[in-house]
Amino acid sequence: MSQSANPFRGEASLPLAGAPRLLRPSFAALVAAEEDLGPLFALVERAGAGQLKLAELAALFWHCLDNREGLSRDMVGEAVLAMGLAEASKPLRVLLGQILQGRVDPAGS
Repeated sequence: MSQSANPFRGEASLPLAGAPRLLRPSFAALVAAEEDLGPLFALVERAGAGQLKLAELAALFWHCLDNREGLSRDMVGEAVLAMGLAEASKPLRVLLGQILQGRVDPAGS
């Protein structure tokens, strides 16, 4: 069963293996991504400068997948290629926003 992405939690959706998969940038996921990719601020800066590599994009998505059962990291990369970089930038923006801004309070308080 697939969960819906909650943009107020910085979550996004990624079409993968025939179904939308939840990308949840939890603390543990972001720590794992940082261990793999280096400092997250540098990653955000590279993305902002148009210098984010395809492998980095796929790795960030991999670490943020809420459920990886039956998936491989290569499948994530193939899904990014299948959707194209323009479409892949949509969930990327959501994740980068979560990294930079934290959770959005829908009540504004």
